[in-house]
This record gives sequence, structure tokens and C-alpha cells, in this order.
Amino acid sequence: MFQGGAGFIGSHLVDRYIELGHEVVVIDNFSTGFQKNIHPKARVVEMDLSNAALEELVVSEKPDLINHHAAQINVRTSVDQPLFDLDINQRNTVRLLEAAKKAQVKKFIFASSGGTVYGETEHQPIPEPYSGTPLSPYGINKLASEHYLSFYSGQSGMRWTILRYANVYGPRQNIYGEAGVIAIFLDRVKRGLPPIIYGDGEQVRDYIHVEDIVSANMMFSHIDSEVGIYNVGTGKGTTLNRLVAFISEIIPEALPPVYEQERPGDLRWNILCVDKLRALGWQPLVNMKEGIVKLI
Repeated sequence: MFQGGAGFIGSHLVDRYIELGHEVVVIDNFSTGFQKNIHPKARVVEMDLSNAALEELVVSEKPDLINHHAAQINVRTSVDQPLFDLDINQRNTVRLLEAAKKAQVKKFIFASSGGTVYGETEHQPIPEPYSGTPLSPYGINKLASEHYLSFYSGQSGMRWTILRYANVYGPRQNIYGEAGVIAIFLDRVKRGLPPIIYGDGEQVRDYIHVEDIVSANMMFSHIDSEVGIYNVGTGKGTTLNRLVAFISEIIPEALPPVYEQERPGDLRWNILCVDKLRALGWQPLVNMKEGIVKLI
């Protein structure tokens, strides 16, 4: 059972599950996802996770695995509307965990955010044990949901994996989503508009292609797979200035960026240490040039 399967990352994961022969039930309220993204062999239930019928649905389906990607993904929205973010990203997750407990679900995968749960850090790749302070309600609620997952696992014996994603990019990314800076930059360049950079452009991020996110999820989709928290990134950082320059190398007609005032709460530096995941045999395979070319 997949929550958020009409979205950017979720739809790619649903595709892979179906390619591997699994039956997939997608739950999505289509607030940001699209029907066209969903594999035709997936069974779709249009439902918000706040719906009282959620528990009955999960219990009746009795899935072996729940992969939870449904979320409010805009960090700025969480800052402006913290109660809204709390309802979507924490309370709905707890509702789903309660339903999973009653349905005796065997495995639960939770998509967390390596870009926000750690807060400001020293300028070195961030390992999973690092105890930081999230700077936004989005990061706070993701971190709280991780703790709830651990709690419910203790209550029911359900196995779990938490995947803390770096900055994901790739096909089907919604250009209106705050986190999709590569998609947003490319959209503006294609329309003959300059990319907009908030601040000096020296902010560093770890960009990972959605295909590598899919391969990481598949490693943990077996019922007896590893339990724990794993960063999913490249371990390499790219500044916004370098990203824009890289796009200009691929699209020479791209206009130079426009710089606007830095936004409060934006992290200056975020690169994930992925040694723990690499130790299991995983590695990112799509480099940035290849990934961006695929989007043009």
C-alpha cells in the first residue's frame, strides 16, 4: 500500500513495485499529485489520510508493506502555516500508523527529510546519529513522525525503515513545489526567463536523482530487510551558483541568474553522509549531468 503514489517520487516507486510483480494500492488526495503519474495497473483510492475511513481501508486491504510518501512538502508553507503542516505531516502519519497497527502490517517505510531534520550543521557530510535542531515545522514534524514510527513498532512488532532523502530531482517533479529547485530553474530557462537565486547562491545542497531514490527503497521493501534510519544522498555538495553554471553549460542560451534577498530559515549547507547505506551495497548511479540532460 502506497500513500502519495500520484506524486513525483511516489509515482516512480509505484512503477517499480508493479514492474517487480507486486499488487499496489495507491492512496492519494491529488492535492499535489496527478492521476497521469500513476501506473495503470495500480489500484487507486482517492482519499485524504485524515478521512475516518482510512483505518477501515487499511484493515480490509491488510497490506504486507506500507510505503508512506504522502506529505505537505513546502518548507515555506510549514513556516507560514505550522498548524496545517502539523495536521498533514504528523497527525496524518500517526493516523496511518494506528491503522497499520490494527491491520498487523509487517513492514513500514517512511520517507523523511535529510534536508531539514538536521538543521544547521558543521560543513561536513551529516551522519544519521547527528542530533540537530530542525529550523522549520516541516523538519520538526518529519522528525517527530520518525519517533512515532519507532513507538508503534515497539507496540506491534512492525519492522520499519526511515529514509532521509537529500534534494531529489527528476522527471515528474512539480515545478510549483518549493523543494524542486532544479525543475524550477530548468522551467524558467526553457521559457527564456532567468533563474532566481535567493541570497548569494553559495548555499550547498546534495542533489540526488529519483532513480537512485527508487533503488534505495527497493533494498528495504522485503519484509525481513534492515530496520533503521538511512540517509539517501550522494555525499557530494553543489552550490546554487554551480548548479546554474552547470545548466548554462548544457543550455548555452540560458540567461544569467537574478539574485534576490535571502529567505529566513534557509540552510546554508546540507550534505548527507551515506556510508551506512553504501555498506549495504547501495550507491547512487545517476550523475548530475546525466540527470539534468534527461530532463531537457
